Amino acid sequence: MALTPIDVELLRNGLSSICDEMFLAIMKSAYSTNIKERHDHSAAIFDAKGRVVVQGESLPLHLASMLGLVEVVLERYGVEKMRPGDMFVSNDPFVGRGSHLPDVAILAPVFRDGKVVLFVSNIAHHSDVGGMAPGSMAGGMTEIYQEGVRIPPIRIVQEGVINDEVFQLILLNVRVPHERRGDYLSQVAGNRLGTRRLHELFRRWSASDLEAGCEEIIRSVARRMRAGIRDIPDGVYRFTDYLDDDGMGTTDIPIKVEIRVRGDEVWLDFAGTGPQVRGNMNNSFAGLQAAVLFALKVLIDPEGPTNHGMLDPVHIKAPLGSVVNAVFPAATAARAQTCQRIIDAILGALAKALPDRVIAASNGANGVATLSGTGPDGRYYLYMETIGGGAGARSYKDGTDGVQVHVTNTSNLPIEALENEYPLLIERYELIEDSGGAGRFRGGMGLRRVYRALGHTVTFSGQGERCVHQPYGLFGGAPGRTGRLAIVHDDGKVDRLANKPASLEVPPDAVVLIETPGAGGYGKPATRAPDKRAEDAAGGKFSAKFMRKHYGTAKPARGKPRRLPSGSGR
Repeated sequence: MALTPIDVELLRNGLSSICDEMFLAIMKSAYSTNIKERHDHSAAIFDAKGRVVVQGESLPLHLASMLGLVEVVLERYGVEKMRPGDMFVSNDPFVGRGSHLPDVAILAPVFRDGKVVLFVSNIAHHSDVGGMAPGSMAGGMTEIYQEGVRIPPIRIVQEGVINDEVFQLILLNVRVPHERRGDYLSQVAGNRLGTRRLHELFRRWSASDLEAGCEEIIRSVARRMRAGIRDIPDGVYRFTDYLDDDGMGTTDIPIKVEIRVRGDEVWLDFAGTGPQVRGNMNNSFAGLQAAVLFALKVLIDPEGPTNHGMLDPVHIKAPLGSVVNAVFPAATAARAQTCQRIIDAILGALAKALPDRVIAASNGANGVATLSGTGPDGRYYLYMETIGGGAGARSYKDGTDGVQVHVTNTSNLPIEALENEYPLLIERYELIEDSGGAGRFRGGMGLRRVYRALGHTVTFSGQGERCVHQPYGLFGGAPGRTGRLAIVHDDGKVDRLANKPASLEVPPDAVVLIETPGAGGYGKPATRAPDKRAEDAAGGKFSAKFMRKHYGTAKPARGKPRRLPSGSGR
C-alpha cells in the first residue's frame, strides 16, 4: 500500500525530532560557550543518495556546509568501504564543499540489514581551527592556508573507535585544544545518539516504506517551493547592494542579482558581482546556495520544512571566481558577511513583486569579536562571539531590536555566561539610540557592547560590516544607522578601527567598543501611527532630535504612554 500524506508527515516529524535531540545533546555536552551557550551548531539527516531529508531548526547557513558533504564522502569512499560505527569529518570549502573552516561537520552512515540507508550529520562552529590569528576569523587573511587546519573528508571514527592519530593531528593545530576536544566529542556523541534513535524508528517502519517516505518528504518540499514561486508575478527583478570592504583595500564590493521568475521556476544570476577579493569575504558556491534558498524560503514558504527539495525549481548562476562563487585558494572565513548581503540583494530585488512579504535591510552584518590572552591566573583563553543588530521593518510591524538575522540565527551570549568563564568585563551592553531607521514601521536597533580585559592585555580581532553602507529602507523608510569598532582609552582618547581589525593588543586601561548596525524602516515616516510615535518618544530609544527630524515632533502625539523597557533582545 502507498504511504498516505499522514504517514509521510509522521515520518518527517519523527526524523525532525531526532535532529532536534541531536542538537540538544551537542549543546548540553559541548565545552565552548560558542556551542553550549550561543548554539552555533546544527544537525541533519540525509538519505543514501546524499540528499538532505530533514534539517533541525537551527542555522540555515549550516545547510551550506552539509549539502555536498555526503556526496563527497560517497565519491571518495563508496558505501562498500563503510562499516557500522564509522564517522567522517570535514571542514574544507573546496575539497569538502563546505563554506568556511571553523564549521566542522561530522557524518555517520546508518546501516539497516547490512546496508547504508541514511546518514546522520552535525556541524559546529569551532571557536578556533588554527591559522594565523586566534579565532580563525580575523581580517587580514588572504588565502585559506592562513585560516586554519584544512580537513578533507576523512574517517575520524572507525567501527566505533575514534582514530586517535587523526584526532591528535587536528588538535595539535588548534588553540585551546582541550576545549576543541570536548566540542568534537560532543559532535561524535550527537551522531551516536542520532544513530540509536534511527534504529528505534526502524522498528516502526519497513525498509521500503522508509525509503519511499524519505523520497516523498523531499518531493513535497519541492512541490511547496514550486507553489510558492507561482505566487511571484512573472518578470525580471534586479538589485545591487554593496559590501563595505574586504579588510585588504578593496572597497564597495558589488553584490548584483537578476532574478527571473517564470511559472513555478526561478533563475538567479549574479553576473556583475565583484570578483573574489584578497580578504576573507569570499563565499563558496555552497554558501551561495544556502543564502539563496533561505531568502526564497522566507518569502514563499516560511512555515515549510528544509531539505534538498528546495533546490528543485531554483537555478543559480554565478561567475566563477566572483566573491559569491570563489575558487581555491580564496580566504572564506567571513563568508557569512557576504551571505547576509546576498540576502539583502535578493529581498531588495523582490520588494516590488512581494511588497507585503519582504522586509527592509536588516543589520546585514555578522559582527565578530575575538578576544584572547593569558589571564591573571596564568591560563590562556580564547573567546569568539558574533553580535546581533537590528532586524528590518516589515510591512505590518516594527523590526526587532538586537538580534541575529537571516542565516546566522545564534543567540547573543549573556553577560553572566561570558564573565563567568573568561577574565573579561562587559562594561556596557545596550541598544543604540536612534539606530533603527524611521518609517511607518521602524527598523530594529543595533547593539553596543564594551569589553575590558581584567588585569592583562588582550588580543582583539574583529569583523564589521554595514559600517559604510547603511541598511536600506523600503517604500520611503529611512536607512538604519551604520556600525563601528573602536578602542576607547581611559583618558578619553578614541581610536576608530578599520572594519576588520586583526590581532590588536588592547591594554587593561582601554576597552574594545563594538556597535552593530541598526536596520531600515518600511514606509514613509509621516504615515507612522500616533501611538507608535508616542512609544518612540517616551521609550528612550529615540532622541528628541531624531523624532523632530523624521516625524516633526519630539513629544507624544496623544495621551501619556507607559514607558517601555529598552531590553537587550536576543
